[in-house]
Amino acid sequence: MNDRPAGAGGIGRASVGARPVRTGADTTASRAVRYALVPVPRLSLAAVALRSGLHPELIRRFVALGLVDAERDSAGRLVFDATAPVTLARIQRLRTGLCLNYASIGLVLDLLDRISMLEAALRRAGTRSETPPWT
Repeated sequence: MNDRPAGAGGIGRASVGARPVRTGADTTASRAVRYALVPVPRLSLAAVALRSGLHPELIRRFVALGLVDAERDSAGRLVFDATAPVTLARIQRLRTGLCLNYASIGLVLDLLDRISMLEAALRRAGTRSETPPWT
């Protein structure tokens, strides 16, 4: 089960079994699906809290806001993919560096992901702009 609200962006995650995993951008032009052959390592809420240095209740709130992807295991506990601590660190950097509230951080994360996808598409197409990159 994905606690992220519909339309909040994101890519489906694989867990144990033959569940499909979306790869690349989730667009109508590219809907490649792969099936996981090996179990994907998952982290418990306690492990993510320990690695990120955040309180588990704050992480639950991030899941409820759709800032972090999580699924529930058969016992109903939250499980995360291995990149969750990196995502949480990114959220904390945006919070402290730009003084954004958590609702705004969701929008900024979506925009940053879209910028990354567009830049990757430009690199694949070999298109160069006349203006230098903004970064």
